[in-house]
Amino acid sequence: MTPTLLRVFVAAFGGMTSFFLLLSVAPLYATSGGAGEVGAGATTAALLLSTVAAELAVPRLVVRFGHRLVFGAGLVLLGVPAVALVASAHLGWILGLSAVRGVGFGVVVVLGSALVAVLVPAERRGEGLGLFGVVIGLPGVLALPFGVFLVGQVGFTPVLVTGGLAALVGLVAMPGLPGREPAPAEPVGILVGLRSVPLLRPAVVFAMVAVAAGVVVTFIPLAAADAAAYLVPLALLLHAVATTGARWWAGRFADRHGPEVLIVPALLAAVAGVLVLVMIPHPAAVLAGMVLFGLGFGISQNASLVLMFSRVSRSRYGTVSALWNVAFDAGMGLGAVGFGVVVAQTGYPVAFAVMGALMLVALAPALRDRLATGEGQHRR
Repeated sequence: MTPTLLRVFVAAFGGMTSFFLLLSVAPLYATSGGAGEVGAGATTAALLLSTVAAELAVPRLVVRFGHRLVFGAGLVLLGVPAVALVASAHLGWILGLSAVRGVGFGVVVVLGSALVAVLVPAERRGEGLGLFGVVIGLPGVLALPFGVFLVGQVGFTPVLVTGGLAALVGLVAMPGLPGREPAPAEPVGILVGLRSVPLLRPAVVFAMVAVAAGVVVTFIPLAAADAAAYLVPLALLLHAVATTGARWWAGRFADRHGPEVLIVPALLAAVAGVLVLVMIPHPAAVLAGMVLFGLGFGISQNASLVLMFSRVSRSRYGTVSALWNVAFDAGMGLGAVGFGVVVAQTGYPVAFAVMGALMLVALAPALRDRLATGEGQHRR
């Protein structure tokens, strides 16, 4: 653990705490201003759409301005609008500021993993990214439910201000981060990643798992709404813990045995978790399904990212991080929207079965990539 890597962790932790603390609070805040359910959903949509747009631009911004300046700007864009939300609960104001915060969040998530890849030796990159996964996963476990709880205790203003300050505190870690580096000899940017088959295959596999993640975190609370009161909170907690722990374990495993061997097992574990949810709202099925899916999701996160970093030079780490994060965020968004359409026609058990079957389609690029990796190693 070098001082520079610790700074990255501190900055990323502050940014993720800000993001998760307000992720459910902002829609509630919109509702308190009379927005209704559609307006509440629009706040999250504005946040994630601008996140994906920012992720597409980050690699080129880093080339022009450097890691330190872009990372700092991301924290400011994430933090200042959170404090500004206090001024009004009008839906237009919340949507505009949520979009700005999404830009900041996109910067933070892309640069966080890219800087870890830069700062950690290649032989320990999996462990470094696994530890980074724990650092950014903890706010999801703690801050997401705590934000809603705090609103009930102290009101919106203290929570919104705290969410803003959490990101701005991360600015203390900016001195010492890498600045602007010499312009790379090879092209960078998201289009480079989309044209690279060795990068695209693991990204597509991970995107399919992310689609399912968007489904489970969005619809488990609705599908199990009539179950015992403890079930949904416990299921979401187990899912978050399993995902975070699996991401850390997968990093250590990948350093010793290679990330490519984890891609298919991670996908199958995630599929199994979704298929178990066919028995919803049976409590044991919900809990087992969420744990299984969490394990597959966490392993898939780390294995796909480590594998993609291993296939590019340092100058394209930002490209890899951007492509991976777009697969993550866009996949979750598409999953939530698409599943809603299916479940309206079929009901939850059938919809979960359809989701599991669709995920199996990702076995094709996963197995093709594994075969191509084995052939390349054999030729060497």
